[in-house]
Amino acid sequence: MLSRLSAMIVKEFGELRRDIPILLILIWGFTGIIYSAGHAISMEIRDYPVVVYDMAQSRTSRELISRLHKPYFKIVAHLRNEDAVVRYLDQGKASLAIIIPPEFERRVNAGETAQFQILSDGTLSMSATIAGGHIATIASEFGLELLSRTSAMQAGAATALPRVDARIRVAYNANLVNAWFSAMLELFNITTMVAALLTAAAMVREKEYGTLEQLLVSPLRPAELFIAKVIPTVVIVPLLALGSLFTILQGVFDVPIRGSILLFYLVSLVYVFAAASLGLAIAVVARNVAQAMMILLLFLFPMMFLSGAFTPPESMATWMRYASLISPMRYYLDFGYQVLFKGNGIAEIWHDILGIFAVGSVMFGIAVWRFRRLIA
Repeated sequence: MLSRLSAMIVKEFGELRRDIPILLILIWGFTGIIYSAGHAISMEIRDYPVVVYDMAQSRTSRELISRLHKPYFKIVAHLRNEDAVVRYLDQGKASLAIIIPPEFERRVNAGETAQFQILSDGTLSMSATIAGGHIATIASEFGLELLSRTSAMQAGAATALPRVDARIRVAYNANLVNAWFSAMLELFNITTMVAALLTAAAMVREKEYGTLEQLLVSPLRPAELFIAKVIPTVVIVPLLALGSLFTILQGVFDVPIRGSILLFYLVSLVYVFAAASLGLAIAVVARNVAQAMMILLLFLFPMMFLSGAFTPPESMATWMRYASLISPMRYYLDFGYQVLFKGNGIAEIWHDILGIFAVGSVMFGIAVWRFRRLIA
């Protein structure tokens, strides 16, 4: 058995070494794509274009407008009528408009509720939500400052006004560097996609070249054939992930690595086996590499959305939360962030390792079972 398996593994490594397109995908995936994700994907707004229609033209309204400064906002125009506001939003010249009514300062001085209107372009809902949150914070702080001034004038001391001071300390990413999260997330995504794609391509290639029938009449059993297809992926992809971790994440983005690199590598071996098993299951039904890639995308996107990277599982619908349990990405992302960012050990992430191993074993079993049915 070992001689048969070793000969097949050597053959797989040789074919991979001669497959230039796959090698280019490996190099670009673990360098350029991760680098691009770290720089291009942002959960924060910068220089958000704002137009202002100030009907009050007062000292108070100007003070409020002055708080819309960089890096979050950029005032692109001061307008004089509502038609211009609509035109700027419709043409995409601005993403947010602030309209201050004529009685704004009078209401402030009279101690009444002074309101102003925000019109936001909701086509990019995430940016609009974040911008709205910043505006709400600015309005709240401005209101407290006005209240503090009024209290100081009436009581003679600003200390007469009760205050609550909330001081937030962010653990593990104190400066909220978004590139740390996005680059590491892309590393996990690329590891999943490449592991499944490599194995699927290796198996489908046998169909395209007509050599699968020769392997079927060889002494190799289906499980041995699948293991030989998986091992090159299990060897290469975790090493590339480690290389990207040190060169791109640490070297370019200065991502701090607090946990055990050995633990991350060993569990990555198990995870790559699980992802490669998914590739085998896809290769059993696919007729060519292009078809295998299309089927793979149908699985990868739901796995990514259910992984908890963008929405915590606790916030998902009940059935989606349970569906995420069969996705190996949910366990791998949780494991990766806990080990690399937080420095946690086996005691905190054993359930993630168990989940990766269980899902991978089931996927490998399904692939072998389906393959046996096809050749029966």
